[in-house]
Amino acid sequence: MKDQIPVKNVTPVKVHKPANADKGQRYASRSRIYVRAVKGPLETFRRFFGFFFLALFAVIPWLRYEGRQAVLLDIMEQRFTLFGLTLWPQDLTLLAYILIVSAFALFFVTTFAGRVWCGFMCPQTTWTYIYVWLEKKIEGSRNKRIKLDQRPMDADKFWRKTLKQTAWVAVALVTSLTFVGYFTPIGPLFIDFFTFNTSFAAAFWVLFFAACTYGNAGYMREIMCTHICPYARFQSAMFDKDTFTVAYDAKRGEKRGPRSRKLSYEEVKEKGMGDCIDCNLCVQVCPTGIDIRNGLQYECINCGACVDACNGVMDKMNYPKGLISFTSEQQLEGGKTKIIRPKLVGYFVVLMVMIGLLTANILLRVPLEVDIIRDRNSLYRETNDGLIENVYTLKILNKSQETQTYNIAITGLPDYRFIGETSVTVAGGEVFSNPVSVATDAYNLEETVTDIRFRVSTTEADGDKVVVDEPTKFLYR
Repeated sequence: MKDQIPVKNVTPVKVHKPANADKGQRYASRSRIYVRAVKGPLETFRRFFGFFFLALFAVIPWLRYEGRQAVLLDIMEQRFTLFGLTLWPQDLTLLAYILIVSAFALFFVTTFAGRVWCGFMCPQTTWTYIYVWLEKKIEGSRNKRIKLDQRPMDADKFWRKTLKQTAWVAVALVTSLTFVGYFTPIGPLFIDFFTFNTSFAAAFWVLFFAACTYGNAGYMREIMCTHICPYARFQSAMFDKDTFTVAYDAKRGEKRGPRSRKLSYEEVKEKGMGDCIDCNLCVQVCPTGIDIRNGLQYECINCGACVDACNGVMDKMNYPKGLISFTSEQQLEGGKTKIIRPKLVGYFVVLMVMIGLLTANILLRVPLEVDIIRDRNSLYRETNDGLIENVYTLKILNKSQETQTYNIAITGLPDYRFIGETSVTVAGGEVFSNPVSVATDAYNLEETVTDIRFRVSTTEADGDKVVVDEPTKFLYR
């Protein structure tokens, strides 16, 4: 055979390995990651972004609107209150639209800027940072924490560890109480919990979510990102060569290695060395413990900590910044990043359409639900006056938050007699059951089944008239 398969010479890159890898323990438990503190514009922005949403999370359940908790997702009562809007199980289409909008917003942002949700907004990232910050304040910097864990237990180590655990538990408990406060009135929840008067269900969920927060942010940390969260697995389906991700410029950085700070940038290049001084700071500041110099990895959450760390080193060495940066594969290969591209435009169009449908559903939503239940004992009956009578039960659901008076009428049936309340008052968010009967002369009925409608109407405080026509059947013979 004369045809030969061309062989490409591949130079292996330097791979960052766990501490136990050199000892032949390929499947040993993970090495603990001691995250080093980093300062820089990206880290400052990330903290602000995370704490902004953290503040929203903490404040929203305490807000009041017209004398009630503004946001209350009452699962037991099957009623979600969002300021002036009350949602019921019948409004699940709105929830579906909200979830679809959230999904396509995530797809759009990920296609454009990679896993910025994970790095800047994810609750796991935010709470992990809080726990690491507490750890740093109590036990010291990264090197001090490593030495503290290596030395035997003494008085200093004992009180530091105890204080840290106490702080972690306190944060977990406050977080859990706030979260459960979205589903039950938050004021009584805090009072009842700390006075030991809360119900078993509320206490169970508070302790359950506190344990989850404590375990996830205190110990599991990067395991949530690398092994449990499904988003890390399917993110690559949304990436393309123009997606902005945290990346290392290997062409500029290699050949890496330490060097004297006295050497000028030009002298370093003359010696054939790259800009990377192999300080490993990018690894030490990474919350998932990866080496970004090995290329794009599913563990990377695009937090940008390595960008700030590397730029700080480049400043000290008087080298140009951007050895590690938010860039695209296209740009690393010497091309130009295409911002507007079919996939991104497609996600944006679908996102706008779904936002429009969600908005339309909210604006066109009728704050009244009417359900008609026929009497199951008899299809019809004849009264003493010789009239044909059908019995119904009207379920009137006031989906607004104000008390409303509803007028009830019948359409589609001539010369009828209505027996029951024709005007009912229903409190906001309540269901009113109104048993009624409708009777008419048999001479008015041309068929055995007549289509009729119950018309329920009201006039709201702002003058808008709300009318619901609910169809049903009038039976004879």
